[in-house]
Amino acid sequence: MTRIVKAAVLHEINAPLSVEDVEVMAPTSGQVLVKISAVGLCHSDLHAINGDLPVPLPCVPGHEGAGVVEEIGPGVTTVSQGDHVVLCGMASCGKCPRCLEGRAYFCQFGFDALGGTLMDGTTRLITRSGGELYHFLCQSSFAEYAVVNERQLVKVRKDAPLSVACLLACGASTGLGAALNCARVEPGTRVAVFGCGGVGLSAIMGANLMNAERIIAVDVLPNKLAMARELGATDTVDASKEDPLDLIGEISDGKGIDYAFEAVGNMELTNQAIASVGSGGMVVLLGLPPQDAVMSIEAVQLMVGKTITFAPFGYTRFASDVPRFLNLYMAGKLPLDKLLTRTYKLDEINEAIDALEKGEVIRAAITF
Repeated sequence: MTRIVKAAVLHEINAPLSVEDVEVMAPTSGQVLVKISAVGLCHSDLHAINGDLPVPLPCVPGHEGAGVVEEIGPGVTTVSQGDHVVLCGMASCGKCPRCLEGRAYFCQFGFDALGGTLMDGTTRLITRSGGELYHFLCQSSFAEYAVVNERQLVKVRKDAPLSVACLLACGASTGLGAALNCARVEPGTRVAVFGCGGVGLSAIMGANLMNAERIIAVDVLPNKLAMARELGATDTVDASKEDPLDLIGEISDGKGIDYAFEAVGNMELTNQAIASVGSGGMVVLLGLPPQDAVMSIEAVQLMVGKTITFAPFGYTRFASDVPRFLNLYMAGKLPLDKLLTRTYKLDEINEAIDALEKGEVIRAAITF
Protein backbone atom coordinates (compact mmCIF):
# COMPACT_ATOMS: atom_id res chain seq x y z
CA MET A 1 0.00 0.00 0.00
CA THR A 2 1.23 3.49 -0.78
CA ARG A 3 0.46 6.68 1.10
CA ILE A 4 0.45 10.29 -0.04
CA VAL A 5 2.76 12.53 2.02
CA LYS A 6 4.31 15.97 1.85
CA ALA A 7 7.99 16.05 0.94
CA ALA A 8 10.60 18.62 -0.09
CA VAL A 9 11.94 17.71 -3.53
CA LEU A 10 15.14 18.88 -5.20
CA HIS A 11 14.45 19.06 -8.94
CA GLU A 12 17.54 20.98 -10.04
CA ILE A 13 20.85 22.08 -8.56
CA ASN A 14 20.93 25.49 -6.84
CA ALA A 15 17.15 25.79 -6.99
CA PRO A 16 14.67 26.05 -4.10
CA LEU A 17 13.16 22.80 -2.88
CA SER A 18 9.58 22.17 -3.92
CA VAL A 19 7.19 21.05 -1.17
CA GLU A 20 4.75 18.72 -2.87
CA ASP A 21 2.71 15.55 -2.54
CA VAL A 22 4.63 12.34 -3.22
CA GLU A 23 3.82 8.67 -2.85
CA VAL A 24 5.69 6.54 -0.33
CA MET A 25 5.47 2.80 -0.91
CA ALA A 26 5.13 0.34 1.96
CA PRO A 27 8.34 -1.13 3.41
CA THR A 28 9.54 -4.39 1.97
CA SER A 29 11.88 -7.01 3.48
CA GLY A 30 14.19 -5.52 6.13
CA GLN A 31 12.68 -2.06 5.79
CA VAL A 32 10.76 0.18 8.18
CA LEU A 33 8.29 3.01 7.61
CA VAL A 34 8.90 5.88 10.03
CA LYS A 35 6.61 8.82 10.71
CA ILE A 36 9.09 11.69 10.86
CA SER A 37 8.77 13.98 13.89
CA ALA A 38 11.88 16.10 13.30
CA VAL A 39 14.76 16.28 10.84
CA GLY A 40 17.92 18.32 11.18
CA LEU A 41 19.35 20.46 8.41
CA CYS A 42 22.98 19.59 7.85
CA HIS A 43 25.61 21.04 5.53
CA SER A 44 25.69 17.70 3.71
CA ASP A 45 22.16 18.51 2.54
CA LEU A 46 23.44 21.89 1.35
CA HIS A 47 26.28 20.18 -0.53
CA ALA A 48 23.69 18.10 -2.40
CA ILE A 49 21.51 21.13 -3.13
CA ASN A 50 24.37 23.23 -4.49
CA GLY A 51 25.93 20.37 -6.46
CA ASP A 52 29.11 19.85 -4.44
CA LEU A 53 27.83 16.38 -3.61
CA PRO A 54 26.50 14.86 -6.85
CA VAL A 55 23.12 13.14 -6.47
CA PRO A 56 20.62 11.90 -9.07
CA LEU A 57 17.58 14.12 -9.55
CA PRO A 58 14.78 14.56 -8.68
CA CYS A 59 15.69 13.72 -5.11
CA VAL A 60 14.23 14.13 -1.63
CA PRO A 61 17.12 15.26 0.63
CA GLY A 62 17.27 14.95 4.40
CA HIS A 63 19.43 12.54 6.42
CA GLU A 64 19.00 13.54 10.07
CA GLY A 65 15.55 12.18 10.73
CA ALA A 66 13.95 11.09 13.98
CA GLY A 67 10.45 9.79 14.47
CA VAL A 68 8.15 6.93 15.42
CA VAL A 69 7.98 3.51 13.77
CA GLU A 70 4.71 3.25 11.86
CA GLU A 71 5.11 -0.07 10.05
CA ILE A 72 7.73 -2.80 9.75
CA GLY A 73 8.48 -4.99 6.76
CA PRO A 74 9.09 -8.74 6.71
CA GLY A 75 12.13 -9.92 8.65
CA VAL A 76 12.57 -6.77 10.76
CA THR A 77 13.59 -7.74 14.31
CA THR A 78 15.32 -4.74 15.90
CA VAL A 79 12.40 -2.29 16.15
CA SER A 80 8.64 -2.49 16.63
CA GLN A 81 5.66 -0.31 15.86
CA GLY A 82 5.59 2.70 18.20
CA ASP A 83 9.33 2.74 18.91
CA HIS A 84 11.09 6.11 18.84
CA VAL A 85 14.05 5.99 16.48
CA VAL A 86 16.85 8.07 15.00
CA LEU A 87 17.45 7.56 11.27
CA CYS A 88 21.23 7.59 11.05
CA GLY A 89 22.91 9.38 8.18
CA MET A 90 25.37 6.51 7.69
CA ALA A 91 24.44 3.39 5.75
CA SER A 92 26.51 0.23 6.19
CA CYS A 93 26.23 -3.31 4.86
CA GLY A 94 26.97 -5.20 8.09
CA LYS A 95 28.86 -7.90 6.19
CA CYS A 96 32.19 -6.46 5.01
CA PRO A 97 35.41 -6.79 7.03
CA ARG A 98 35.14 -3.23 8.39
CA CYS A 99 31.57 -3.75 9.60
CA LEU A 100 32.42 -7.12 11.16
CA GLU A 101 35.33 -5.63 13.10
CA GLY A 102 33.08 -2.89 14.53
CA ARG A 103 34.19 -0.07 12.22
CA ALA A 104 31.09 0.38 10.10
CA TYR A 105 32.04 4.03 9.52
CA PHE A 106 34.62 2.69 7.04
CA CYS A 107 32.10 0.52 5.17
CA GLN A 108 32.55 1.05 1.43
CA PHE A 109 28.78 0.76 1.01
CA GLY A 110 28.38 3.90 3.10
CA PHE A 111 30.81 5.82 0.91
CA ASP A 112 28.92 4.68 -2.18
CA ALA A 113 25.46 5.52 -0.77
CA LEU A 114 24.83 8.46 -3.09
CA GLY A 115 23.30 6.46 -5.90
CA GLY A 116 19.79 7.55 -5.00
CA THR A 117 18.40 4.24 -3.76
CA LEU A 118 17.85 2.50 -0.45
CA MET A 119 20.27 -0.18 0.71
CA ASP A 120 18.62 -2.87 -1.43
CA GLY A 121 19.02 -0.83 -4.61
CA THR A 122 15.34 0.12 -4.88
CA THR A 123 13.43 3.34 -4.32
CA ARG A 124 10.22 3.73 -2.32
CA LEU A 125 9.29 7.23 -3.54
CA ILE A 126 7.13 8.19 -6.53
CA THR A 127 5.89 11.53 -7.84
CA ARG A 128 2.13 11.98 -8.17
CA SER A 129 2.58 11.73 -11.94
CA GLY A 130 4.23 8.33 -11.56
CA GLY A 131 7.88 9.34 -11.97
CA GLU A 132 10.62 7.87 -9.81
CA LEU A 133 12.11 9.96 -7.01
CA TYR A 134 15.58 9.30 -5.65
CA HIS A 135 16.66 8.94 -2.04
CA PHE A 136 19.47 10.80 -0.29
CA LEU A 137 21.96 8.79 1.78
CA CYS A 138 19.48 5.88 1.80
CA GLN A 139 17.01 7.95 3.78
CA SER A 140 15.24 11.10 2.46
CA SER A 141 13.73 12.47 5.66
CA PHE A 142 12.63 15.90 4.38
CA ALA A 143 9.20 14.29 4.31
CA GLU A 144 6.35 13.35 6.60
CA TYR A 145 7.27 9.65 6.28
CA ALA A 146 10.44 7.82 5.29
CA VAL A 147 11.24 4.20 4.46
CA VAL A 148 14.69 3.03 5.56
CA ASN A 149 16.53 -0.21 6.17
CA GLU A 150 16.39 -1.28 9.82
CA ARG A 151 20.21 -1.15 9.96
CA GLN A 152 20.00 2.65 9.78
CA LEU A 153 17.64 2.90 12.75
CA VAL A 154 18.63 3.34 16.37
CA LYS A 155 15.92 2.87 18.99
CA VAL A 156 16.00 5.68 21.58
CA ARG A 157 14.25 6.46 24.85
CA LYS A 158 10.73 7.83 24.48
CA ASP A 159 11.15 10.67 26.99
CA ALA A 160 13.84 12.40 24.90
CA PRO A 161 12.68 15.19 22.54
CA LEU A 162 12.99 14.01 18.95
CA SER A 163 13.85 17.57 17.85
CA VAL A 164 17.10 17.11 19.79
CA ALA A 165 17.58 13.42 19.05
CA CYS A 166 17.58 14.09 15.30
CA LEU A 167 20.79 16.12 15.65
CA LEU A 168 22.57 12.89 16.60
CA ALA A 169 21.77 11.32 13.23
CA CYS A 170 24.85 12.93 11.71
CA GLY A 171 26.34 16.29 12.71
CA ALA A 172 26.35 16.22 16.51
CA SER A 173 27.46 12.58 16.61
CA THR A 174 30.26 13.36 14.17
CA GLY A 175 31.72 16.07 16.41
CA LEU A 176 31.22 14.14 19.63
CA GLY A 177 32.56 10.95 18.12
CA ALA A 178 35.61 12.76 16.77
CA ALA A 179 36.55 13.88 20.28
CA LEU A 180 35.58 10.73 22.15
CA ASN A 181 36.11 7.86 19.70
CA CYS A 182 38.68 9.07 17.16
CA ALA A 183 41.01 11.48 18.98
CA ARG A 184 40.12 10.13 22.43
CA VAL A 185 40.87 13.47 24.01
CA GLU A 186 42.57 13.06 27.37
CA PRO A 187 42.02 15.18 30.51
CA GLY A 188 44.35 18.16 30.86
CA THR A 189 45.18 18.41 27.16
CA ARG A 190 44.90 21.36 24.77
CA VAL A 191 42.48 21.34 21.88
CA ALA A 192 41.65 23.65 18.95
CA VAL A 193 38.49 23.46 16.86
CA PHE A 194 38.53 25.20 13.48
CA GLY A 195 34.95 25.93 12.43
CA CYS A 196 32.17 26.24 15.00
CA GLY A 197 29.08 25.01 13.21
CA GLY A 198 27.13 22.06 14.56
CA VAL A 199 29.99 19.58 14.07
CA GLY A 200 32.70 21.83 15.52
CA LEU A 201 30.59 22.84 18.51
CA SER A 202 29.87 19.19 19.19
CA ALA A 203 33.61 18.48 19.15
CA ILE A 204 33.97 21.27 21.72
CA MET A 205 31.30 19.63 23.89
CA GLY A 206 33.14 16.32 23.60
CA ALA A 207 36.49 17.85 24.57
CA ASN A 208 34.84 19.63 27.48
CA LEU A 209 33.21 16.37 28.58
CA MET A 210 36.70 14.82 28.68
CA ASN A 211 38.04 17.71 30.80
CA ALA A 212 40.47 19.18 28.29
CA GLU A 213 42.40 22.01 29.95
CA ARG A 214 42.25 24.50 27.06
CA ILE A 215 39.73 24.47 24.23
CA ILE A 216 40.34 27.06 21.51
CA ALA A 217 37.41 27.81 19.19
CA VAL A 218 38.15 29.38 15.79
CA ASP A 219 35.47 30.95 13.58
CA VAL A 220 34.55 34.21 11.89
CA LEU A 221 30.98 34.61 13.20
CA PRO A 222 30.44 36.19 16.64
CA ASN A 223 27.29 34.16 17.36
CA LYS A 224 29.16 30.91 16.86
CA LEU A 225 32.11 32.00 18.98
CA ALA A 226 29.71 33.04 21.74
CA MET A 227 28.05 29.62 21.61
CA ALA A 228 31.47 27.96 21.68
CA ARG A 229 32.18 29.74 24.97
CA GLU A 230 28.83 28.61 26.34
CA LEU A 231 29.57 25.00 25.40
CA GLY A 232 33.00 24.85 27.00
CA ALA A 233 35.59 26.73 24.91
CA THR A 234 38.14 28.48 27.13
CA ASP A 235 39.42 30.71 24.33
CA THR A 236 37.93 32.07 21.09
CA VAL A 237 39.60 33.46 17.99
CA ASP A 238 37.84 35.58 15.37
CA ALA A 239 39.79 34.38 12.35
CA SER A 240 38.59 37.37 10.30
CA LYS A 241 40.64 39.64 12.56
CA GLU A 242 43.50 37.58 13.95
CA ASP A 243 45.64 34.56 13.16
CA PRO A 244 44.63 31.63 15.40
CA LEU A 245 48.20 30.31 15.28
CA ASP A 246 49.35 33.36 17.24
CA LEU A 247 47.17 32.49 20.23
CA ILE A 248 47.92 28.79 19.91
CA GLY A 249 51.64 29.53 19.88
CA GLU A 250 51.25 31.70 22.96
CA ILE A 251 49.28 29.06 24.84
CA SER A 252 51.70 26.27 23.93
CA ASP A 253 54.97 28.25 24.24
CA GLY A 254 55.47 27.61 20.55
CA LYS A 255 55.40 23.85 20.95
CA GLY A 256 51.92 23.23 19.56
CA ILE A 257 48.77 21.80 21.07
CA ASP A 258 47.64 18.20 21.43
CA TYR A 259 44.56 17.93 19.19
CA ALA A 260 43.08 19.96 16.36
CA PHE A 261 39.72 19.43 14.66
CA GLU A 262 38.91 20.94 11.26
CA ALA A 263 35.14 20.99 10.79
CA VAL A 264 34.66 23.00 7.58
CA GLY A 265 36.45 21.23 4.73
CA ASN A 266 38.58 24.29 3.94
CA MET A 267 42.16 23.68 2.84
CA GLU A 268 43.49 26.85 4.48
CA LEU A 269 41.96 25.82 7.80
CA THR A 270 43.30 22.31 7.33
CA ASN A 271 46.81 23.68 6.96
CA GLN A 272 46.34 25.82 10.06
CA ALA A 273 45.09 22.81 11.99
CA ILE A 274 48.15 20.78 10.96
CA ALA A 275 50.47 23.64 11.92
CA SER A 276 48.74 24.09 15.29
CA VAL A 277 49.59 20.68 16.76
CA GLY A 278 52.96 19.81 18.17
CA SER A 279 55.05 16.67 17.83
CA GLY A 280 52.95 13.60 18.50
CA GLY A 281 49.76 15.65 18.12
CA MET A 282 46.65 14.65 16.22
CA VAL A 283 44.65 16.43 13.51
CA VAL A 284 41.13 15.18 12.85
CA LEU A 285 39.50 16.33 9.61
CA LEU A 286 35.69 16.38 9.67
CA GLY A 287 34.59 18.86 7.01
CA LEU A 288 33.80 17.79 3.45
CA PRO A 289 36.38 19.40 1.13
CA PRO A 290 35.74 20.20 -2.56
CA GLN A 291 36.05 17.06 -4.69
CA ASP A 292 39.08 18.44 -6.55
CA ALA A 293 40.90 19.63 -3.41
CA VAL A 294 44.51 18.50 -3.04
CA MET A 295 46.26 18.56 0.32
CA SER A 296 50.01 19.18 0.39
CA ILE A 297 51.91 18.28 3.56
CA GLU A 298 55.55 18.92 4.37
CA ALA A 299 57.21 15.58 5.14
CA VAL A 300 58.61 16.96 8.39
CA GLN A 301 55.05 17.27 9.73
CA LEU A 302 54.81 13.48 9.66
CA MET A 303 58.38 12.89 10.72
CA VAL A 304 57.68 14.52 14.09
CA GLY A 305 54.86 12.08 14.74
CA LYS A 306 51.81 14.12 13.84
CA THR A 307 48.76 12.03 13.02
CA ILE A 308 46.43 13.41 10.34
CA THR A 309 43.21 11.54 9.70
CA PHE A 310 39.79 12.04 8.19
CA ALA A 311 37.14 10.67 10.54
CA PRO A 312 33.91 9.78 8.70
CA PHE A 313 31.01 10.40 11.09
CA GLY A 314 33.61 10.92 13.83
CA TYR A 315 34.05 7.13 14.13
CA THR A 316 30.60 7.06 15.70
CA ARG A 317 29.18 3.62 16.47
CA PHE A 318 25.59 4.70 16.06
CA ALA A 319 23.87 1.73 17.70
CA SER A 320 25.66 2.31 21.01
CA ASP A 321 26.76 5.95 20.83
CA VAL A 322 23.45 7.63 19.96
CA PRO A 323 21.66 6.24 23.06
CA ARG A 324 24.74 7.08 25.14
CA PHE A 325 24.87 10.68 23.94
CA LEU A 326 21.13 11.04 24.46
CA ASN A 327 21.43 9.69 28.00
CA LEU A 328 24.14 12.28 28.73
CA TYR A 329 21.85 15.00 27.36
CA MET A 330 18.92 13.86 29.50
CA ALA A 331 21.23 13.79 32.55
CA GLY A 332 22.16 17.44 31.94
CA LYS A 333 25.77 16.64 31.02
CA LEU A 334 25.62 17.30 27.27
CA PRO A 335 23.66 20.44 26.26
CA LEU A 336 22.73 19.31 22.75
CA ASP A 337 19.62 21.48 22.76
CA LYS A 338 21.77 24.62 22.71
CA LEU A 339 22.83 23.73 19.17
CA LEU A 340 19.24 24.07 17.97
CA THR A 341 18.79 27.74 17.13
CA ARG A 342 15.34 27.42 15.57
CA THR A 343 12.75 24.97 14.30
CA TYR A 344 10.78 25.39 11.07
CA LYS A 345 7.81 23.74 9.39
CA LEU A 346 8.26 21.84 6.14
CA ASP A 347 6.81 24.64 4.01
CA GLU A 348 9.49 26.93 5.49
CA ILE A 349 12.35 24.67 4.43
CA ASN A 350 13.88 27.09 1.92
CA GLU A 351 13.93 29.80 4.58
CA ALA A 352 15.71 27.36 6.89
CA ILE A 353 18.25 26.45 4.20
CA ASP A 354 18.97 30.12 3.55
CA ALA A 355 19.49 30.78 7.27
CA LEU A 356 21.90 27.83 7.54
CA GLU A 357 23.90 28.98 4.51
CA LYS A 358 24.22 32.50 5.94
CA GLY A 359 25.28 31.24 9.36
CA GLU A 360 22.22 32.78 11.02
CA VAL A 361 21.44 29.48 12.75
CA ILE A 362 23.86 27.01 14.28
CA ARG A 363 21.53 24.09 13.74
CA ALA A 364 17.95 24.14 12.50
CA ALA A 365 15.36 21.40 12.39
CA ILE A 366 12.14 20.82 10.50
CA THR A 367 9.41 19.61 12.85
CA PHE A 368 6.15 17.91 11.90
